[in-house]
Amino acid sequence: MNKEQNSHIVGYGTYVYIWLTLLALTALTISVSGVQLFGVTLIVAILIAIIKAGLVLNIFMHIKFDSVVFKVFVAVGLITLVAIIIFTFTDYLFR
Repeated sequence: MNKEQNSHIVGYGTYVYIWLTLLALTALTISVSGVQLFGVTLIVAILIAIIKAGLVLNIFMHIKFDSVVFKVFVAVGLITLVAIIIFTFTDYLFR
């Protein structure tokens, strides 16, 4: 085992902390869905989902510790997803 493989070991405490954070954010998402925030409800829910996805990608999937190539692949995938969502909503809005 070389030094590079051993340098990104994450302790169990970090995993438990991130898991509890994800649970809290899930509870927050459920709470936001029950509150009347008018047009902002969807935006708040999407922002919470982005934060949750970032935590999962960085900590549980270890993208934080991977090389730049993997980060670029993730970024290209996310940009493609955002483009598909934008095109879908644009098509839906202008029908």
